[in-house]
Amino acid sequence: MTPEPDISGLNTSRRFNQWLGGKDHYSAERESTATIVSIMPNIVAAAREARSAVLRTVRHLVAEHGIRQVLDIGAGRPLSPNVHEVAQEIAPDARIVYADNDPLVGVQHRGLMLSTPQGVTEFVDGDLLAIDELLADEQLRAVIDFSRPVAVVLGSILHLVDDDQRAYDAVRALVAALAPGSYLVVVHGTFDTLPEEVRVKAQELIDGGAHGVYRARSRDEVARFVDGLEPIEPGLVSSVEWRPAPETVTSVADAMCWVVVARVP
Repeated sequence: MTPEPDISGLNTSRRFNQWLGGKDHYSAERESTATIVSIMPNIVAAAREARSAVLRTVRHLVAEHGIRQVLDIGAGRPLSPNVHEVAQEIAPDARIVYADNDPLVGVQHRGLMLSTPQGVTEFVDGDLLAIDELLADEQLRAVIDFSRPVAVVLGSILHLVDDDQRAYDAVRALVAALAPGSYLVVVHGTFDTLPEEVRVKAQELIDGGAHGVYRARSRDEVARFVDGLEPIEPGLVSSVEWRPAPETVTSVADAMCWVVVARVP
C-alpha cells in the first residue's frame, strides 16, 4: 500500500521540490518559503542553480572521466531531467541508484524511473547517517559494483545534517568503501557569500526551529569532506563557477552554494 503523505507540518524535501519547480508541496512548505524569501529573495534561484550543478557534475564525470556507476544519496523527489537521464543520455549502459530515507520519495522514483535497456536505474531505501547499512544493501550491490569506480553524489543533503561529527564520519566511511578512481560530488549550502546582516537574520530563522534543519557550512568546513581526496578542476568553487551552464545568471553571492568533485586516489 502506498503511504499517505503527512501534510500537517513542514517537509523540507517537499519545500526543495517547490523551489525546483515541482508540484509536490502543500501549505506548510509554501508558507515556509514565503518567510525565507522575505529574508533571502534569491533562495529559489540558488536552489535551481545547485540542482543544475549536480547534473553538470554527473554529465562531466560520465562524459570526461568514463564513470558508468552513480549513487545519488539523499536523492529527494524526482524531477526531469534527473541523474539517470543525464548519465544514460551519454552512456546508455550507465547504472544508477538513488537512495533516500523518505518512503514517499521511493514510491515516486519507482513510478518514474525509466532506464535505458542497456543500463539499470534503481531506488533503495537508505540514509547517509546509516551509511554502513546503506552500503550493505543487497539491492544496491546488485546494481553497483564497489570494486570498480563509482561517482557518489551528495547533492543538497549534507547541509541537512546539523551534527558536524556525524556528517564527517558518514562521509569518511563512505569514501573508505569506494574503489580508487571513484569520485565524490559535494554540493553544499553556505552563508559565506551573504552580507552580514542577511546572514544573521537567516541564522536566527534557522535557530528558531520552525523551518527545518539547515547547517550552512563555510568553505573550509566543506573542504573537510574531501580531505585526502583529489579535487578535479575547477576545485572547490561556487555552484555558478563549476563548469557553468550558458544560461547561468545567478551571482556567486546569490548562489549561496559550494561545489567540489574529488577523486579517490
